[in-house]
Amino acid sequence: MRQRISIVVMVDAVGALSDRTLHNGNLSLVDDSSAGSRHQGTPELITAVAPGQVVQWTPIHVDVQTPVEIQAIEFLSGAAVPSPAGQAAPPHPAAPSSVAAPGAVPGARADATGSNGFENYDLLVWEGVVPYDMTPGVPYRYRLSLRLHEGPNSVLHIDSPALLRV
Repeated sequence: MRQRISIVVMVDAVGALSDRTLHNGNLSLVDDSSAGSRHQGTPELITAVAPGQVVQWTPIHVDVQTPVEIQAIEFLSGAAVPSPAGQAAPPHPAAPSSVAAPGAVPGARADATGSNGFENYDLLVWEGVVPYDMTPGVPYRYRLSLRLHEGPNSVLHIDSPALLRV
């Protein structure tokens, strides 16, 4: 299994700002996990991970005029994704100690203004390590907050992506 999983966050910033949503085709999430991620290319990506792996999120804007950066990644408490119909739902866990960027306090919200992110060309790349205490088979949802350009209405978020320990 790979030591690093990359999640690419592709954003149509002009569409998202016009629609005031990351839905409607304005956001596409894809990863390179070889362990069987689900919903590739959608905002509902469930990335298959293993304990100890590094997960890296990289934002990419599809238009050249509107910059996009990750403002925050925050794991949602008790936010396990429902299981498919006909299967028993896994227990709803408390928030995992979370994938946290280097230097972050476990369980704390990551913050782009601190030392949690690092510059990679013009992209703010976020990364963290999958904790060993994640319950296998239970998707852990997270809020992905994106800053699109500047201004009072420039931050949009989505609560649908998840990490799944396999």
